[in-house]
Amino acid sequence: MTKSPPRAWQRMLSGRRLDLLDPTPMDIEVEDIAHGLAFVARWNGQTIGAHAYSVAEHSLLVENLFGRIAPTAPAKWRLAALLHDAAEYVIGDMISPVKSAIGPKYSDLEARLSAAIHTRFGLPAELPEQVRKQIKRADRISAWMEATRIAGFSETEAAKFFRPPPSTLIEGLDVTLRPPTECRTAFTARHATLLGQC
Repeated sequence: MTKSPPRAWQRMLSGRRLDLLDPTPMDIEVEDIAHGLAFVARWNGQTIGAHAYSVAEHSLLVENLFGRIAPTAPAKWRLAALLHDAAEYVIGDMISPVKSAIGPKYSDLEARLSAAIHTRFGLPAELPEQVRKQIKRADRISAWMEATRIAGFSETEAAKFFRPPPSTLIEGLDVTLRPPTECRTAFTARHATLLGQC
């Protein structure tokens, strides 16, 4: 008697069934992404505040920072910045040391999911290198802000892992902590705005 393969799909609140090993764009809904990311805690939940700092909130900050780094970029690249961690709605937010320990299999899974998400919302499966680098820079700046403002890092310690940003780039920005339902709504609304501009 042969064993059936282990289940590799996740049932979404929308009713969709997303195959993690072979994701298709048709099984991806922004409401599922927004809901999942709003309930996934960054920094493994090791942050100050009355609420966990969610990946959805982080994504909104990264999109805002990307807009400051590349102010003339078209809306589609701002949408890509908003969705830069969207795969985490089903695979969670693993801290970098854990990703390194797991190795390339995690990266492959994340890349397949990201490609399907991009395709679903009219983006290229693989982003242009310049755009990818600009999003990565915004992501690093966000990580520095989070580390020093809510995750207990001193600026000296954070500087060892994340390059401190120019003060002009983060002027007037803060790290926001909101209940998951509010963050979910904000993420969905921003997604709709950007998609409408693409």
